[in-house]
Amino acid sequence: MSGTRGRAVKTVTLKALLTPGALAHLDAGAAFQFCADPACEVVYFSAQQTYATTDLKGPVFQKAPESVVPVCYCFGHTRAEVRHAAETGSGETLLETITGHIQAGRCGCEVNNPQGSCCLGNVRAVLRSASHLASPAP
Repeated sequence: MSGTRGRAVKTVTLKALLTPGALAHLDAGAAFQFCADPACEVVYFSAQQTYATTDLKGPVFQKAPESVVPVCYCFGHTRAEVRHAAETGSGETLLETITGHIQAGRCGCEVNNPQGSCCLGNVRAVLRSASHLASPAP
């Protein structure tokens, strides 16, 4: 583990996203945290257990830089799609679309997103980063 302080994540997130082999060893009563450090292979950890990227059914946004990795797991918006939205000036529209789904009660962040919480912060970060990269230097 990298020593990075983790964020608490509910057991339901692990139950939904761990591979069957990893799930078979889950201590469901333990308090798990999510590690967002991209340099660390550990995704979830408790005082007694750790789960690495290989223990999950899919990629983790914070740990996989590929363009096909979801930023928004509930509605399937990939890093490439979010960057494209920033580059074409439709980032706000994308945020409004995701926010509309959230307000309509359609998101399932606890069981879809490895961090166990809403993706909007990640979407905004990718939009900012892509907008910054696309802007010409003064």
